[in-house]
Amino acid sequence: MNALKALHDRQDQAVWLDFVARGFIEKGELKTLVEEDGLRGVTSNPSIFEKAIGHSDEYDASLKAMQDGDDHRVIDIYESLAIADIQAAADVLRPVYEASDGADGYVSLEVSPYLALDTQATLDEARRLHKAVSRDNLMVKVPATPEGIPAIRQLTAEGISINVTLLFSQEAYEAVARAFIDGLEERARAGHDVSRIASVASFFISRIDTLVDKLLDDKIAAANDPDETIALGSLKGKVAIANAKLAYQRYKRIFAEAQWQALAEKGAKAQRLLWASTGTKNKAYSDVLYVEELIGPNTVNTMPPVTMAAFRDHGEVRATIEEDVPGAEAVMAGLARAGIDIEAVAEQLVKEGVQLFIDAADNLLGAVAGKRAALLGARLNPQALAQCDILSAESAKAVEAWRASGAIRRLWARDATVWTGADEANWLGWLHIVEEELEKAADYAAFADWVKGQGFTHAVVLGMGGSSLGPEVLSLTYGQREGFPALRILDSTHPDEVRAVEAGIDLARTLFIVSSKSGSTLEPNVFRDYFYDRVKQTVGDRVGDHFVAVTDPGSDMEKAAKSQNFAKIFYGVKQIGGRYSVLSAFGLVPAAAMGLDVEDLLSRARIMVRSCGPAVPPHNNPGVLLGTAMGAAALKGRDKVTVIASPGIASFGAWAEQLIAESTGKVGKGLIPVDGEPAGVPAVYGHDRFFLYLRLDNQADPAQDAALSALEKDGHPIARIGLDGVEQLPQEFYRLEIATAVAGALLEINPFDQPDVEASKIETKKLFAEAEKSGSLPGETPLYEDETLALFADPANAEALPQARDGLDAALKAHLGRLRQDDYVALLAYIPRNEANHAVLQEARLAVRDARKVATCLEFGPRFLHSTGQAYKGGPDTGVFVQITGDAAEDLPIPGRSLGFATVVAAQARGDFAVLAERGRRALRVHLKAGQNEAGLKRIAAALKAAVG
Repeated sequence: MNALKALHDRQDQAVWLDFVARGFIEKGELKTLVEEDGLRGVTSNPSIFEKAIGHSDEYDASLKAMQDGDDHRVIDIYESLAIADIQAAADVLRPVYEASDGADGYVSLEVSPYLALDTQATLDEARRLHKAVSRDNLMVKVPATPEGIPAIRQLTAEGISINVTLLFSQEAYEAVARAFIDGLEERARAGHDVSRIASVASFFISRIDTLVDKLLDDKIAAANDPDETIALGSLKGKVAIANAKLAYQRYKRIFAEAQWQALAEKGAKAQRLLWASTGTKNKAYSDVLYVEELIGPNTVNTMPPVTMAAFRDHGEVRATIEEDVPGAEAVMAGLARAGIDIEAVAEQLVKEGVQLFIDAADNLLGAVAGKRAALLGARLNPQALAQCDILSAESAKAVEAWRASGAIRRLWARDATVWTGADEANWLGWLHIVEEELEKAADYAAFADWVKGQGFTHAVVLGMGGSSLGPEVLSLTYGQREGFPALRILDSTHPDEVRAVEAGIDLARTLFIVSSKSGSTLEPNVFRDYFYDRVKQTVGDRVGDHFVAVTDPGSDMEKAAKSQNFAKIFYGVKQIGGRYSVLSAFGLVPAAAMGLDVEDLLSRARIMVRSCGPAVPPHNNPGVLLGTAMGAAALKGRDKVTVIASPGIASFGAWAEQLIAESTGKVGKGLIPVDGEPAGVPAVYGHDRFFLYLRLDNQADPAQDAALSALEKDGHPIARIGLDGVEQLPQEFYRLEIATAVAGALLEINPFDQPDVEASKIETKKLFAEAEKSGSLPGETPLYEDETLALFADPANAEALPQARDGLDAALKAHLGRLRQDDYVALLAYIPRNEANHAVLQEARLAVRDARKVATCLEFGPRFLHSTGQAYKGGPDTGVFVQITGDAAEDLPIPGRSLGFATVVAAQARGDFAVLAERGRRALRVHLKAGQNEAGLKRIAAALKAAVG
C-alpha cells in the first residue's frame, strides 16, 4: 500500500487533490488517482482555473464552439468551462461519494472572491452555482470572512454542502464550526434530512509559517539578547503546525458537546478539518512537512499534485495530529511572548488570501477575455494605444489602481464612490440598456414596418443634444434605406434653419419624431408647436398620425403627445442622461424609422458591452483602457481630446464631443473635445493633445493614416480604433460611454450632471419670458458699431479689451492676444449651420490653430449649448471665446407665443454669453446686422486670420 492510500486506510484521513484541469480529467488521470491512490476529493480555486484555462489550449475548442454560435459574456464563458470540469470531476468521484455514504467524493467550486465581503451576494452566488452544477457531491467554497460566516450558516440550513475556505485562526474556526452546527439545527427543526450534508473547514497551513517566519526574522534582527534570538529562532517553522493541532483539539471539544450529539443521532456528519495550503513554501523544510505532521482521524488533507507525488514517494504515515499537544501550546505561548498576535496574523492572511484569489480571478478572466477577443476577430473593433513612456506609466498606474480597487465591478454595481459619492448611481441606466432594448427588438421592427407602410418620404427628429446628435450620426453614416424615409435632424432654433428644414420636406408625407427626456426643454417644445400647426394646416385632423414622441415616463412631453393624439409614444429610461441615450429609444426610434435593423445594431453594440463588462479586468477592458488613458493624459496636461475619423464616420465626432465635454467639463476640470479639425503636421500642435482616431478599415484615408503616424513619431498620444465597416459603429458609442465615465473618475468629478448647461437654460428661459412680457429682448450698448456689425462684452471683458472700441480687427487681435500656452479658441456661431458658413469659419479656425498651435473648436448655436457649452463654462479656464450672432432676415412665428424663433435664438445666445461672463471666461461677441451675414462672416474670418498672421 502506498503512503497516500495508507492515510485513509490506516489513519482515517481523506486525501483530496488541490487541482483540476480538463485534460487531466479527460485523459483518465483523475480516475487513476482515485483507483490507485485512494483519492477521495478535489478542490479548486481561481488560481487553479487560471493556470488551467489561461496557460493551456485545452479549453480552446470548447470556447470556440461557444463563440461560433453567439457571443457570450466573459463570466459566462468561464463558468461554462469551469462548471463542465467540476461536473466531470464529480462524476469521476461519484463512486467514492456513494461508497462513503456522502462523507467523501466531493468536488469544490469557489464562490467568486469578489463577493467575499458581501453576505447576500455570497448567498445568491452559492445557490446559483449549486443549481448550475447540479451534482450531489458538489461542495461550494465560501471564505471564512466575517461576512461569509452567516452565509455558511444559511447555506447549510438550505442543504448545500460547504467547503469553508481561508481559515487561519482558531477563533474563526470555532465560529465556522458553530455556524455549521446552527445551520444544521435549523434544517432539522424544519423537518429536513441532515444526514447528507457534508462540510469541511479548510485550515490553511504553510501561509502561516511564511508570514510568521518573516515576523520572527524581523524580531531576531532587532534582538540584542542571544537567548532571545535562540528562543525566537526555535519558533520558526513550528507555528502553523502548532496552530493546526490546537484547532483539532477545538474540533474534538465542539463535536463532543450535547448540541452536536443531538444532531449526530439524526445522522449528521461532523464538519471535518481540512488542511489546505500544505505545499511547502520554504525549501529549508521537508516537502512533506505539512502532511506528515497533521495526520489524524476524520480529517482531510488537500494537496497540490507535487506534494501528493512527494508524499507518495517518501511520506511517513503515523498518527501525528495529537502528538505533543503541550508542545504546540508552548509554541503558541512563545509566539505571544514574542509580541506576535496570531489573531492579527490570521486577519492579515485572510485579507491577503482574498486578494490573492481576486488577483488570480482577474488573471483568469483576463485570459478568457483575451481568448474571446481573438475568436471574435473583426467582429470586435480593435483598439491600440500609443503613448510616451511617461503617459504609458501613468496610464498603467491608473489601470492597476482600477484593478486593485475593483472599480469596474463597482461601476457596474452602481457604486457612486467610484466618482464623487453624489447622485451618480441614479444615472447608470445606460450600462444595461443594450440588453434591455434587445428584448424590445420586435417592437422596433414593428414600428419600422408601420413607418414604411405609411409611405413617409421624410422623418424629422425634433430635439437637442443627446436627443439629436446620436440620430444625426446614424443618418449621416448609414444614409437613406430603400422604402424608408430620409432622416433629417432639426436642432437649431434659428428661423432660417427651421425654414430650410420645412422647405426640404413634404409636410403631408413627413413623420416628426419629437424627442425630449424631460419634456420641458424649450427647443423641442417650440419645434413641436410649430410643425404640429403646419402639418395640421396641411392634413387637418389626421395631424397626430404624423407625430411620435420619445420621452421619459410621466414627462410633460408624454402629456402633450397624448393630448395631441400622437401616433406612438416611446419611452426612455429616467436613469439615463441624454448624452448616454443613443442606444436607448432616443437613438433607436429614429434608427427604426430610417429602416435600420435595430436588432443587428444592438447585437453589434452588445459585443462591446460584454467586452467592457464587470468581469473583464481593466487590463483587458477596452473602455477602461481608453478612459484611463484619456484621464491620465488630462492630468498631465493633455486635455484636448482631438477626434479624427475616417470620412465615412466623420459625424461620430460631434456625438463624441457632446459626451466628453458635457460629462467631464466641470468644477474647473475636464477634457476639451476637438471635433472637425483635420489632422495636421506635428508643427501645428502644442503639447496638450490626445488623439482619438477612428479608422474605417475598408474606407481609410491614406492622408489621415500618414498624419497620425507622423504625430505618433512626434510623441503625441494616440488611441487608434479600427472598424471593419460602418456596421461596427454602434460599438463605439458604448466604448466611449464607458471610457468617459472612467475618465471622469480619474478627474474626480461627477460625469453625469451638467450644472452649467442648466445655468444657460435658466438664463435663456428668463430672458425669453421677459421678452414675451415686454415684446422684445432688453436693449444693449455695443463697444463698437458700424454698418455691418457690432461688438459686445460684459464689463470685465470690456475692461480687458479697450481695443474693442477701435473696431473688429483691433478687438480680435487683442482678444486672441490673451491666449496662453495650452489654451484653446472656440468660435460659437449662432447663425445657420450650412456648408457655406462652416467653410468660412473653418478656414479661419485652422489659421488660428496653425499660427498659435492651440486647439480650436467651431460650434454652431444653440445646439452646442447642450454639448460643449458645459465644458466651456464649467471646465478649465483655458478657452478664449468668440461668439457670433446675427439678425435673422425674417422671423418665423411660433404658434401660441407672442414672439418667434428669432427671439428664441437671440435669447439663447445672450443667455450663453451671460453665463460665460459669470464664470469669468474670456469672451467677445460679434453681432452681424440684418442682411450682412455673408459679408460680415467673411469679415470676421479675415480679422481672425489677420489677428494671428
